[in-house]
Amino acid sequence: MAEAIAQNSARPFGYSQTITQSHSIAEGAFGRRLPARSHRWRAALTADDIVLLDPREEHTLLPGPIDGLPLFLRHLPAPVTTVSPRRAVLYIHGATFPSALSIAHRFDGRSWRDALCEAGFDVWGLDFYGYGHSGRYPAMDEPATANPPLGTTEGAARQIEAAARFILGHSGLDRLSLIAHSWGSLPACRFAGAHPDLVDRLVLFGPIAQREPSGNAASPALPAWRLITLDDQWRRFTEDVPAGAEPVLSRRHFVDWGESYLDSDPQARLREPISVRTPAGPTADIGRAWQGALPYDPAAIRAPVAIIRGEWDSLTTDADARWLFGAFNSSPLKRDIKISRGTHLMHLETMRLALWQDSIAFLTGADAPA
Repeated sequence: MAEAIAQNSARPFGYSQTITQSHSIAEGAFGRRLPARSHRWRAALTADDIVLLDPREEHTLLPGPIDGLPLFLRHLPAPVTTVSPRRAVLYIHGATFPSALSIAHRFDGRSWRDALCEAGFDVWGLDFYGYGHSGRYPAMDEPATANPPLGTTEGAARQIEAAARFILGHSGLDRLSLIAHSWGSLPACRFAGAHPDLVDRLVLFGPIAQREPSGNAASPALPAWRLITLDDQWRRFTEDVPAGAEPVLSRRHFVDWGESYLDSDPQARLREPISVRTPAGPTADIGRAWQGALPYDPAAIRAPVAIIRGEWDSLTTDADARWLFGAFNSSPLKRDIKISRGTHLMHLETMRLALWQDSIAFLTGADAPA
C-alpha cells in the first residue's frame, strides 16, 4: 500500500453539470503530454457516451442505492454457449481501478474477460461509485479532510446487490458467480453472505483477510478520497517482486495500461501531478481488517469458494489464506490456489494465464470431486 494520500480540492468529474476547462500539463514520468486545449465532458452520461472496449460490449447505467448516482455495468455476452441456462459472472474490482482496467483490459489483444466468454460465461463488470463511469460521491467535490472515508464495504455491498439483481433479471437467471479482487473481496463476501440464494460460486483473487491487531495504537484517520499517480501504481505493481527476479510486468504493457488508467478520471491530466482521484474507504476497510475487524462473517458464505493468490502477494500471505480457508466453514467446497511468480496484481502480469485458467476451472465446476 505504497500510494501516498494526497489532498486536493480540484473539482472531479460528476453527473450534475457540463465542465469546460483549458489546461496545459507538463509531461511526467508517466502520462502523455497534452497540449493546451478545451475539454468538454457531458454531465449526464448515457450508456451510448462510453467507448466500447469490444464491438459486442453492452453498457448499462442503472439506479444505485444513492438517489441520483448511477452505477455503471459493462457486459460482454458469451458469443456461443451450449450451456443451458446461461452462466453469468460479475467481476468486483479492488481499491484503485475499475473494471475496464482489470478483467476487461487486453494485453496483446486478449483479456481475462475474453477467456471467460470463450468458456461460455456472460461477463459483467461493475464500477463502484467513485470509479470509472459510475457516479461520483458529492463529497468528492469537497476537500478530502471534510468527510470520512468514502466507499466502504457496507455501501459497496449494496451496490453489488443492485448490480446482481439487475443482471439476474436481465438474464432470467436465479444465481450468478462472482470474481472479486483484493478489497473487492470484502463487499463481495458481505453480499454473498447476506444473499446466499443469489450466488453460485465465488472466486476471491488476492482477498483481504482478518489479521490480529499489531498493537494498541488506533488506526490513523483517513480522508474521504485520495490521489494516485502512475508512479504510485508502478511502485505498487513492482514492489513485491524479489530483488534479482525477472520482471512480471512489462513497462510496455504498463504504459498502455497507464494511459487508460488516466482516462478513467477525466480530470486526471488537469492535476499536478497527474493523478486519479479514488475513494479512501477501501484503504480504511483494509486497515480495520488488519486490526481484527473484518466487515463480514466468513461463516455466512454458503457458496463454493476459491482463494487464488500469487506467490509474492504481500496483501494475501500464506497465513491470510489459511485463516480465510478455515473461516469459510460453511462453504461446501473450498480451494486455496497459489500461483508461482505472481503478486497482488497478477491479472496484469506474466502469470495471468494461470489465473484465468484456474478461475475458469473452478467456476465451471471442472475441479469438482469425482
